[in-house]
Amino acid sequence: MDTRGSKAITAMDMSRISLRPFKLTDADDFLSWAGDDQVTQNLRWKTCGSKEEALAFIRDVCIPHPWRRSICLDDRSIGFVSVFPWSGDERCKADIGYAIGAKYWGQGIATKAVKMAVSQVFKDLPHLLRLQAFTVAENKASQRVLEKVGFQREGLLRKYTYLKGSVRDLVICSLLSTDNIDHS
Repeated sequence: MDTRGSKAITAMDMSRISLRPFKLTDADDFLSWAGDDQVTQNLRWKTCGSKEEALAFIRDVCIPHPWRRSICLDDRSIGFVSVFPWSGDERCKADIGYAIGAKYWGQGIATKAVKMAVSQVFKDLPHLLRLQAFTVAENKASQRVLEKVGFQREGLLRKYTYLKGSVRDLVICSLLSTDNIDHS
């Protein structure tokens, strides 16, 4: 098999990836990935069960969120990136989370989207010094995404959080505004 062709397609596909605020018209696309237990298994979100739930979640959670973007392929929602800024004396840091539809896993799309988000977040929040991410310890793919973006693994937080019925270990990674970040 000639891999040069597939690399060219991948490069072309990456130019089709964008981040934008959510819109109510995203409901059907949102439901296609947020309604998948595989996608939501490591999220605090419950799996979305209907178009009405998707519309309500977009309206009540996504649109008013201070920094939540839809990951889009040709302007169709295939996932999300969210940044949760801390406040007060802790406003120098923020948490980042993300997910994409299972059919897009392993294609570099999440890495591209998180790179785009990081670049924009440090511009949008100039006081931000630290961006941190928590991944379920077993979610090696998400940890690889963070490494490719430039996050550094800081450690394992044992029995750190209750998620979907069980107490889980989390890996914490961080990226500082002063780190040399590749935005390509």
